[in-house]
Amino acid sequence: MTKKILGVVAGYIAMAAFIFLTFTGLYLLLGADGSFEPGNYNVSTTWLVLSFLLGLIAAIIGGFVCVLIARDRKVAMWLAGIVLVLGFVVAIPALGESDDERNKVREGEVSNTEAMQNAKQPPLTLILNPIIGAIGVIAGSRLKKDSKPETAG
Repeated sequence: MTKKILGVVAGYIAMAAFIFLTFTGLYLLLGADGSFEPGNYNVSTTWLVLSFLLGLIAAIIGGFVCVLIARDRKVAMWLAGIVLVLGFVVAIPALGESDDERNKVREGEVSNTEAMQNAKQPPLTLILNPIIGAIGVIAGSRLKKDSKPETAG
């Protein structure tokens, strides 16, 4: 049971670390003007596409790490469930934001921290991200080959 819990925790940490590092790098690469629409904190189409891709890769890595440690492919379903539930829980407040909050004015360059705190994604993205994450975890869990030797037959 300990391996299963460690697998889920390690998979989640792997996902979080990958997201933090790659999104930080992406923001440094694109800058504020490439990451956001002009004059506000609504994320750009470029950011949306790349964040979906990086999020999927993170989820695949998380699923793989989970199964690698837990040694049980079924445990990845727990991680996928956690990704789905936490994703929706985090999305709920953002889905309820007013137009004033969604259209906050952005002036000039902003720090990575300020960008993370103020970035606004379209509502559909907030719903799709957890679903894509859960699918990615399951896909990543299938990358780990079974360690049982095959019988000749």
